[in-house]
Amino acid sequence: MPAIFYNYLSSPLGIIELSSNENALLSCQFFDKIGSVKNESKTTDSDLFTNTKKQLTAYFNKEQQQFSLPLNFTGTEFQNKVWTELLKINFGKTISYLQMAKNLGNPKCIRAAASANGKNPFAIIVPCHRVIGTNGLLTGYSGDLWRKEWLINHEQKNKQVLLQYD
Repeated sequence: MPAIFYNYLSSPLGIIELSSNENALLSCQFFDKIGSVKNESKTTDSDLFTNTKKQLTAYFNKEQQQFSLPLNFTGTEFQNKVWTELLKINFGKTISYLQMAKNLGNPKCIRAAASANGKNPFAIIVPCHRVIGTNGLLTGYSGDLWRKEWLINHEQKNKQVLLQYD
């Protein structure tokens, strides 16, 4: 089994846990949702982690809107399709879960698309936080709704959006 490495970034939203193999990121998740350090001996620095942390820091400083990182998507074919669709949502924009299902070619797949959205292993980098309810309300976010609200507000140009939760 290939080795998995870990690293951590302190952010305005708390600690972010990064995992990778030798070639690509495997996940970027909020630490309090993950648990404890997986394996202290596997916590390491690498060029990949350094670059990832640099890009995330630039994002939080409003110096970067897109990420250029090698990502290892490990999900079903449908999940990978959803995660690829998420990458098409521009910085500062939101779409509804229904619109995402339509973009995937089947408005009836809304629940499956929402489920795949919730299993996105790359918080912030693959912007699942940009998907909201059809009614404009915040719904579901594996990193907690307060983080979703913060991320959406962070990306809005010169305005603070107060969102209501379902």
